[in-house]
Amino acid sequence: MKKLKITLTRSLIGYRQDQRATVRALGLGKLNSTAVQEDNPTIRGMIHKVRHLVKVEEVEA
Repeated sequence: MKKLKITLTRSLIGYRQDQRATVRALGLGKLNSTAVQEDNPTIRGMIHKVRHLVKVEEVEA
């Protein structure tokens, strides 16, 4: 199954609390932190919500 490598590329300062919570739920903390998640519709929806803050790459598991 495919996995997604998600990297936080922009600071969360000045963004709404729900966007901060979404980034935290994706497993990201500090700037430039990276998390690997399963590729499923739930994760894709979360990424779509904060697409201006993160960079996404597909990786083979």
